[in-house]
Amino acid sequence: MIRAIRRVAAATALALVLTGGTAAAQKAGGILRVYSAESPPGLNIYEQATPWGLGPLMGIYNNLILFDQHVEQNSLDAIRRDLATRWSWNEDGTELTFTLRQGIRWHDGMPFTAKDVLCTVDLMLDKAKEKPRFNSRKSFYKNLASVSVNGDYEVTFHLSRPQPAFPMLLAWGFGAITPCHQTPDQMRQHPIGTGPFKFVEFKPNEYIKVARNPDYWKPDRPYLDGIEFTVIRDPATTVLAFISGKLDLAAGMSPSMMKDITSQVPDAICERTPGNVNRHLIINRDKPPFNNHELRRAMALSLDRQAFIDIVGQREGEIGGVLQPPPGGLWGMPTEQVKELPGYDPDVAKNRAQAREIMEKLGYGSNNPLKIKVSASDIRFYRDPAIVLIDQLRQIYIEAELEAIDTTGYYPKIMRQEYTVGLNLQTSGPDPDPTLDLFYGCGSSLNWDGYCNHDVDKLIEQQSTEGDPARRKQILWQIERKLAEEDARPIIFYADGGTCMRPYVKGQVVMVNSIFSGARREDVWLDK
Repeated sequence: MIRAIRRVAAATALALVLTGGTAAAQKAGGILRVYSAESPPGLNIYEQATPWGLGPLMGIYNNLILFDQHVEQNSLDAIRRDLATRWSWNEDGTELTFTLRQGIRWHDGMPFTAKDVLCTVDLMLDKAKEKPRFNSRKSFYKNLASVSVNGDYEVTFHLSRPQPAFPMLLAWGFGAITPCHQTPDQMRQHPIGTGPFKFVEFKPNEYIKVARNPDYWKPDRPYLDGIEFTVIRDPATTVLAFISGKLDLAAGMSPSMMKDITSQVPDAICERTPGNVNRHLIINRDKPPFNNHELRRAMALSLDRQAFIDIVGQREGEIGGVLQPPPGGLWGMPTEQVKELPGYDPDVAKNRAQAREIMEKLGYGSNNPLKIKVSASDIRFYRDPAIVLIDQLRQIYIEAELEAIDTTGYYPKIMRQEYTVGLNLQTSGPDPDPTLDLFYGCGSSLNWDGYCNHDVDKLIEQQSTEGDPARRKQILWQIERKLAEEDARPIIFYADGGTCMRPYVKGQVVMVNSIFSGARREDVWLDK
C-alpha cells in the first residue's frame, strides 16, 4: 500500500512538472511504436470492448472531463478539465452543468459546439437515427434522463436520481465526444475528433497509425509526430519485437514476458501492475441443463483459483470478487473477507468432493460425463485460462473442448448468448458505477448470461446514490456476497500485468485500476 501511495505521489509530482511551465524540457518529434494484442473490428469507438480497440482512438478524441493521465489511480479527485472549462452540480445532485471551451474545431475544420454533445449522448444511449452495430455501454447511462443545452457552449446532464460518481462515466476513454456530422459507418472507417492525434491508416490485423494534429487546441501538444500500433498476437513474437527494437511501449505483458525482456534489454523499464481485469466463468442460464442452479454451483465449486494464478499468472495475481481487490482497487473486499465468500473456500479438495456429489445426483459420473464446449476469444488473455478451466472441469465429470472464437466476432456472439459455457474477461472499476449495473443489472447491455435479481438491483441503486464512501463500501460488500451466493458468473482470479517501455519514453503513466484511461498520450515524448 505504501508503495502504491508513493507511486501516486510521484505521478502527481510529474503532472505538476508537466503543467507548471517547464514544457521546454520536453522534446518534440518522433513516432511512438506501441504493441497491440488484437485487431479491432473497426474504428467506431462505440463498438469497442477491449483496450486494444480503445487505445488507438483515445488520442483522436477529447472528453468533457478526463482522468488525469499522470495520476495512476482513477478517482473522482483525479478528474480534470478537457473540452469543459468547468462543471458544477445543482443542490440536490441531479443536474450536472458543463461550460464548454470555445474555438475548438474537429479535425476536418468544423466547429465543436454543445450540439455535438447532444449527438454523442444519442449515440451512447442508442437513440440516434443511425446506430452503432454493437453498443456495449448504453446501460452506463440508464440514470441519465436527458441532456439540455443553453446556447452553443453550455450543456446540462439531467439525472433521474442523485449519482455522485456520474462524472466517472464521462472521464474515461469511452467518454469521448464525437461529431454530429459523422455517421457510425463513417466513424468505423475514418474517425474524426478534436484530439491531439488524427487518424491516418488502419490495416486490419497489421497496424493502426495516427499522426500529430498540428491544429490541436492545446499549445505545443502533442509532442509526438505520431503513434503506430502494431498488432502482434503471439506473445513470443511480441517479446522478440521489443528486444529487436521494433517496439517502444508494450502493455498487457505477462510476468514471464517482462522477465524475458529485462534479461535481454537491461535498460528497459518494466512496471508490474495489479490486475484490474478479472477472468470469470460464464454459463448460459437459459440453456438446459445449465438452467439448473445446482449444476452451476457444482461448476463454481470446481475452481482452483490459486492454480489459475500459478499457471496463467506465473504466480502473480490476486483472488477477489467482482470489484478489484485493494490496494489497486478502491472498493474491493479485503483478502480475509473474500475467503469467507461462498465458493471461495481455499480447501479445493473439499469443494470438488461436494461438486462431484451434486453432479452424481444429477445423473453424471465418470462413465456418463457432461460434454460441453468452452467458448473463449482466440487471444491468450482468454484462451490460456480457458484451457486451465477445461482441465479443472474434468475433475467433476465435465468433458469440455475449447471453442476459440475470432476476436472480432467474440463479444457480439456472447451478447447474443450463442454459447453454453465460456471463459470471459470483464473490467472491475475504477468505480462500482457502472460496473455492477452493467454486468449484473437485470437487462443491462453487458449482462452476458441473463442474471437477474431485483433485490440486487435495489442494492446496486442504493450504493450508487450513497455519497459516504464507508457506507457505500458496506453496501458493495453485501452485493459481493449475494452474487457469490448465487454463483453469478463466478470470478476466478485477477492476473497481474505489466508494461515495458524504452528508457527514452517519457510522460507515460500506467493506470492501476483502469485499462480504459491512460492512452491519450498528448504529453508523452521521446528523449532521443
